[in-house]
Amino acid sequence: MSDSTTPLASQLPLAGLRVIEFSHMVMGPTCGMVLADLGAEVIKVEPPGGDNTRRLLGSGAGFFAMFNRNKKSVALDLQTPQGLEVALKLIATADVVTENFKPGALQKLGLDYASLSRLNPRLVYASHKGFLPGPYEHRTALDEVVQMMGGLAYMTGRPGDPLRAGSSVNDIMGGMFGAIGVMAALSAREKTGLGQEVQAALFENNVFLVAQHMMQFAVTGQPAAPMPDRISAWGIYDVFTVREGEQVFLAVVSDTQWQLFCDAFGFADLRSDRRLDSNNDRVRARDWLMPLLRERLALYTAPELSTLFEARGLPFAPITRPEDLFEDPHLLQTGGLAPMTLPDGRATSVPLLPLTLAGQRPGVRLNPPRLGEHTLPLLLSLGYSEAEVAALAASRVAVLAQ
Repeated sequence: MSDSTTPLASQLPLAGLRVIEFSHMVMGPTCGMVLADLGAEVIKVEPPGGDNTRRLLGSGAGFFAMFNRNKKSVALDLQTPQGLEVALKLIATADVVTENFKPGALQKLGLDYASLSRLNPRLVYASHKGFLPGPYEHRTALDEVVQMMGGLAYMTGRPGDPLRAGSSVNDIMGGMFGAIGVMAALSAREKTGLGQEVQAALFENNVFLVAQHMMQFAVTGQPAAPMPDRISAWGIYDVFTVREGEQVFLAVVSDTQWQLFCDAFGFADLRSDRRLDSNNDRVRARDWLMPLLRERLALYTAPELSTLFEARGLPFAPITRPEDLFEDPHLLQTGGLAPMTLPDGRATSVPLLPLTLAGQRPGVRLNPPRLGEHTLPLLLSLGYSEAEVAALAASRVAVLAQ
């Protein structure tokens, strides 16, 4: 699916790397997606019924499509000796194994790091858990659980109303840290010849996200207020409801920007008001300044305000819904969205990794796979005959393309 703006697979930095992924939901698949987007061959091992995220509804309906592009699917029953044998043969060809199952789940199958590293000391093994080893590691974690216990929900919601962030921030970022750990371990392997185990966890990721607020307390001695109730560091830094009920975020964060802002709207009285000379002065004046600005700016539409702010290099943002981003002109013109086919055959587009390599975005080489789409060719590559694969399929040890 490469085009002129997408690096060829052989040019990507992780080309030639084989990853075997035992994962589901978001955190583990995100790690695999990052590695796959960067060129690795990622083989997703699914149970005969498939990754449960293939069937989720509501807010989970996009999980599989988003986090499983550029991967191959092999469907195996790991509870059978034959299925486990296939998995071990696959792992024997791999550089990296990733997983995100409950502690001990893969150990029962002999697929934990201790067991596999004895077979291949060069193996890099990435585990994605709820908690790093310690008093909490036995708990079942979800993104929402760690947001609540890790201070993020407190910071996101209004006082007394903790609120989960509007994305699976810990799952996604935890998977990213897993991928960073994998790449660090691969770099170390170049020097030592040995692999190692990498661990990433939801709770510790969440603590990292709120660390700025922890350090705010360490520096100032004052607890951080929830974001809707915080004292902003900037005089003007808020959402404004304007003409026709539209909303727009506007910010003026420096003294130079304040002068540009006042000149743009003809607010000579505010520009000359000594009470508003510095940003800190404007922060202290917010109680009377913000109502005044809301009244004056309510005469404009959101597009008019956006045009005035953009022309003067002032920060602004329309209030956008996720579905609106499919038509975002910047994403469309810069190749930030790539065409992709869903497992059910429908065409769509998908956001790419937010980076460039040599000026190009790593793109979509493989659509999110159908369950067992690559079972046959992968088993043939391991030395199984077509008759042996057919027998494994007939006994439901392996599932062929659905």
